[in-house]
Amino acid sequence: MFHNIPEVIKKRMKYLEKIDSKDRLDGTPRMKRLRQIPPDTGKFLSIMAASAPKGNFLEIGTSAGYSTLWIALACQYRRIKMKTFEVLKEKVQMAKETFKVTNMNNFIDLVEGDARNYLKGIKNIAFCFLDAEKEVYEECYDLIIPNMVKGGLLIADNAINHYETLKPMIDKALADNRVDAMVVPIGKGELLCRRI
Repeated sequence: MFHNIPEVIKKRMKYLEKIDSKDRLDGTPRMKRLRQIPPDTGKFLSIMAASAPKGNFLEIGTSAGYSTLWIALACQYRRIKMKTFEVLKEKVQMAKETFKVTNMNNFIDLVEGDARNYLKGIKNIAFCFLDAEKEVYEECYDLIIPNMVKGGLLIADNAINHYETLKPMIDKALADNRVDAMVVPIGKGELLCRRI
């Protein structure tokens, strides 16, 4: 996947990395920033998604589509389509542009809305990347885990840099006998859960 990433995708990734870096330095308000994952986390997501079992692939928190592109590379490799959810209108517009200019629309279904309103109806979840407002993580966890296929993966971002906020959910996952879980020290920390 990484050896033949199309130039249009590399170009868009670099463009979004530049905006994200600028946002972090210039005082852009938190909800306006892209707040995206670092490239190493993107590669980690792509490898994990390529290795996940058959089933539905989800992302909760699209932003401008940077992490989506990394997951979509695995979807392209597997010839499947993923579904990604975003609540902020301006980020939905940026994500639409990202998917159009990278020619990845065939692998991505972008849903404008709160994933929590859809998750009860999505069964057979094989892969889910959770990178939304931290206050909704535990509720999303509770909606996702019962609907995952055996061997399915849930990866939640910010498990280290927002540890105090996410501690109740992290502790729940580590004690949950439905999953094997650990915090992976990559990027901002990834809570990795594999459905047993």
